[in-house]
Amino acid sequence: MPHIVMYTSASCPFCMNAERLLLNRGVKQIDKIRVDLEPELRLEMMEKTGRRTVPQIYIDERHIGGFEELRALDLAGNLEPLLAA
Repeated sequence: MPHIVMYTSASCPFCMNAERLLLNRGVKQIDKIRVDLEPELRLEMMEKTGRRTVPQIYIDERHIGGFEELRALDLAGNLEPLLAA
């Protein structure tokens, strides 16, 4: 199972949807980086991704994007092969 990292915040519905989708696809562990608890981590996220919004999802070292990109990847049938790697 690949390493999943998600920049997230507690009250973000897109974050909750992304987590639910990943869990439904068999992911057992998501390393969450809470940008609402540590604002300096949002700056780190912005430097790495060029984006301000959460979630920002990584599968191994590959930046997937936010929930919409994750969902599109899933609908295209390309998420499960990434998770099986």
